[in-house]
Amino acid sequence: MQRQMTAIEWLMLAMLSLLWGGSFLFNGLLVQVWPPLTIVAARVFVAALALWGAVRLFGHAVPRSREVWLAFLGMGLLNNVIPFTLIVWGQTHIASGLAAILNATTPLFGVIAAHFLTSDERLTANRLAGVVIGILGVAWMIGPSVLGHVGDALWGELAVLGAAFTYAFSGLYGRRFKRMGLPPILPAAGQVTASTVLLVPIALMVDRPWTLPAPGLETWAALLGLALLSTAVAYLLFFRILASAGATNLMLVTILIPPSAILLSALVLGEQLEWRHLVGLVLIGAGLAAIDGRLWRRALGRHRA
Repeated sequence: MQRQMTAIEWLMLAMLSLLWGGSFLFNGLLVQVWPPLTIVAARVFVAALALWGAVRLFGHAVPRSREVWLAFLGMGLLNNVIPFTLIVWGQTHIASGLAAILNATTPLFGVIAAHFLTSDERLTANRLAGVVIGILGVAWMIGPSVLGHVGDALWGELAVLGAAFTYAFSGLYGRRFKRMGLPPILPAAGQVTASTVLLVPIALMVDRPWTLPAPGLETWAALLGLALLSTAVAYLLFFRILASAGATNLMLVTILIPPSAILLSALVLGEQLEWRHLVGLVLIGAGLAAIDGRLWRRALGRHRA
């Protein structure tokens, strides 16, 4: 059941939106010097080191169950390997702010997936309306590209939408960790560890990173920001909010990410979005507000009063 969040949970949600908004900036800096697989593999590897250090510091026991590690593997695929790679590849063709807007469609896919895959998250009238409004927002942003020629920008937009689609399933999949009784830090560490095991060999074979130019200070700073802040710390908050406030409340973070990502990318990378992208953001935000329902119910209550 969706419930009212506490002030602490709202604060954690705001912090999470800033950390994940920053990931689009860090990606935007890194794609200028490294190929996508190297970026993603380095991200999860450094994050895994940091999170297991935190596990040891807090004295948590490392899970030994095969069931738990298979769950970590599944979460790593859905929440790291596939979406991280698609987003970073997409950002080689589109602006960071636009990628953040398209990523905000995750709840639109999430409510559809939840309707068919769960018994307690059925489609309601406001959720269906929210999905329709959000899809109109996406169509408004990428429609001209589809009607024109299929170029790199369109493929980049579709890649980020594919990542959002995958994230939608990861939110449902991640509910099992609460049933397992695991503290939030263990799923966070477990998923990036499984992702590291999968991605590092592929990146070594495909990108041969030892042949790339030596990274400068800015590149290392962006990698550490991406791995430590936007991954390690962010996933601690992610699983903490998921366990206490639930998946539906956690979806609200996607409304908050684009403004921070757009502002950071404009200040640091000098990116500017087209007006149709901002119109699409407004429509997607309206759709997410309809899915959440709280603003609509509050406005309706005031009208009746």
